[in-house]
Amino acid sequence: MTRHVAVIIAFATLILAVGCGGGEAKAPASTQGVLNFSLNDLEGESIDLSQFHGKVVILDVWDTWCPPCRKGIPEFVQLYDQYKDQGLQIVGVALARKGIPEVKKFVSDYKVNYLNVIGEPIIYQIFGQIKGIPTTFVINKEGKIHNKYVGYRPKSVFENDIKQLLA
Repeated sequence: MTRHVAVIIAFATLILAVGCGGGEAKAPASTQGVLNFSLNDLEGESIDLSQFHGKVVILDVWDTWCPPCRKGIPEFVQLYDQYKDQGLQIVGVALARKGIPEVKKFVSDYKVNYLNVIGEPIIYQIFGQIKGIPTTFVINKEGKIHNKYVGYRPKSVFENDIKQLLA
């Protein structure tokens, strides 16, 4: 087996591992359809999604080794800079397969300016199976999922959602 084929098999295995944690999709933990759950930030502080009620939230499930994630995160940094004062909150949910120190280094190196939390098995209970990363949820001001995107999407896709939901 060539090294190239071995790398492709290893990458495919990682992608499958990301999608195998959820089993049967379950309804989000909610109060009348409103998403509400807590995860720890990079410093171990609990962050409750309900604290962003009234804001448009982009919730991006990602990891440091993921090339499409690496491509999209700088665009999220730009979007957050542009729309945070108008009611946008971006939350990165890092799967941290290589550990929290690697996530912290990535966030620092990429100058990520928005909140990041560490993904826990609860995300599979809330969102069902995550079939690939990045998986990004756009959540409206009422805390309900507006759109879900699997894989990289250009900045303009998210900007259109943001503009629509902030209007």
